[in-house]
Amino acid sequence: MTKMRPEDGQGKPGQSADRETPTARERLVERTCAWCGEPVVYGGRGRPPRYCSAAHRRRGWELRTAQERAERPVDDGGRDRAPVREVVERTVVLQEAVQAPPAPRPAHRPAHRLSGQPYTLPEDAVEWVEALAALRREVTHPQIYPFREQVARACERAALALRAGVPEPTQPELGDS
Repeated sequence: MTKMRPEDGQGKPGQSADRETPTARERLVERTCAWCGEPVVYGGRGRPPRYCSAAHRRRGWELRTAQERAERPVDDGGRDRAPVREVVERTVVLQEAVQAPPAPRPAHRPAHRLSGQPYTLPEDAVEWVEALAALRREVTHPQIYPFREQVARACERAALALRAGVPEPTQPELGDS
């Protein structure tokens, strides 16, 4: 604050005009963050803050120390100035679709008579009973299973004919529906 002097050049008695010196005071109110540029308010006590948050202070420290480390010689942990080389290993896997040969079917043993001889058309009632018993054991075999309905119908017609005592006319039985 400066004192005002009267226009006539006369001051108050006992004061000299030469002793009056203007003084100006400056006080920091806020500054910008050194990391993001946002305003940082200063309360007037202690060292004025340079960063708006602890995270920005840490980032600033990381950047300064990284620059110092990069400028050191390579032997002391500094950065190598040579361009970065990359070695890339590429593995290409080609899968070829190959049709696998059909799986071998289990060896199907043809039905055998009790005597051990291969099965042929039964010649008498005992052989027919043996043949039907072999059929009953083999109904789940993959070669018979798809035709189980046709075989069942043929067996039912044969049973009806046996009960009636009347022979049926001969016709292919697998194609019946």
